[in-house]
Amino acid sequence: MSAFDTLKAQIGRRSFLKMAAVATAASVTNSFANDGITRAATQEEVKNPFPGSKHVKSICTACSVGCGVIAEVQNGVWVRQDVAQDHPISLGGHCAKGSDMIDMVRSDVRLKYPMVKRAGKWKRISWDNALDEISTKLENLRQTAGPDSTMFLGSAKFGTEQSYYYRKFAAMFGTNNIDHQARI
Repeated sequence: MSAFDTLKAQIGRRSFLKMAAVATAASVTNSFANDGITRAATQEEVKNPFPGSKHVKSICTACSVGCGVIAEVQNGVWVRQDVAQDHPISLGGHCAKGSDMIDMVRSDVRLKYPMVKRAGKWKRISWDNALDEISTKLENLRQTAGPDSTMFLGSAKFGTEQSYYYRKFAAMFGTNNIDHQARI
């Protein structure tokens, strides 16, 4: 039974139709109430919506392919992006993840610095403290439970060289437990 059928069974057909009519009326009247709030963009705004911005050639980091991105930056903030038409890898194309990179960068929920939860509250810590805590916990785990108590998961963002170093790190740690995150 779909969610629609469940809702219909709970409230009855007549009540459902009344609520649908009210919602439609509210939507129509809302569209009239918003008249005049927005305006059409001027030709100059259409041509150049971010005056004073600069274009920076970069590489998409969604995976290890390395497609070309041209980021438009205004006052140090990434405001818009386009595909790099002359990029030798992507040849002017993007996947869905690559076209969404700007939204990942501008997200309000994106983690921008190391955090640790202490006494039930999240606290910002320095990168040095974060690396020290992680390495201490890893070393304690290796000493108490052995190196095979861990598993290292690679990522689609890894290039060939990064994968090589990551595998070497796992071997140095003393384990062969390494896999790719896509298999989990």
